[in-house]
Amino acid sequence: MKLPSLLAVFGHPDDESLAAGGILARHAAAGARTAVVTATWAPTTQRVAELADALRILGAGEPRMLGYADAKVPESALGCPRWCDAPLDEAVRRLVMQIREFRPEALVTFDAYGGLTGHPDHVHTHRVTMLAAEAAGLDVYPDAGHPWAPSAVYLTTHPRSSVKEIEKVIGARGAVYATPDEKVTDRVDVSPLLEQKVAAILAHRSEVDRGALPGLVARLSPAAREELLSTEWFIRRPLPS
Repeated sequence: MKLPSLLAVFGHPDDESLAAGGILARHAAAGARTAVVTATWAPTTQRVAELADALRILGAGEPRMLGYADAKVPESALGCPRWCDAPLDEAVRRLVMQIREFRPEALVTFDAYGGLTGHPDHVHTHRVTMLAAEAAGLDVYPDAGHPWAPSAVYLTTHPRSSVKEIEKVIGARGAVYATPDEKVTDRVDVSPLLEQKVAAILAHRSEVDRGALPGLVARLSPAAREELLSTEWFIRRPLPS
């Protein structure tokens, strides 16, 4: 079965591997074009070098950076506005350029909650991606390439029924944002790609070292990794043709 080309849009280096590493690896292995746009961190930083390693593991090409600052780490892109503070029209136009250049059949990004953590950069990434997905197919931004309309946006999410099992593995971690089960449209078993997905997560070495979520993954047993990472859930949002 032919799988569609995917352009994933995420807030930070490591989001792509944690939220959609399995689906990116699956599509790349099937010969579909895949790529990742990352909103924050400057291209010269260590985290972007680590992102490049992760994308090579996933078969998702080279980093495509928008270069804004992380909301919580101003030194991530010195002299640049925070992603959450960037003018909305500018952010949408720059993402439209990426969509029109790559011409994906589908987009992948966060759900409206910004994933389980609700990080403000994740929420903003959802907003900008949804606006850019529609604008990319319209006769707007004439200096941003030729119009191109992906067929759908797939929003990475977690159903509410999964939260207790996740907390058994990683423990309770404050506020958790999950989607009613009936709104989840796609459940993907990525266990055949689990080794590749875990390797991509662990390629984000600075996040492993500081004890962020990749560091938690590094400490888990193989069984716990499978429990936490072998399923990816999505909400499909069709786009106007």
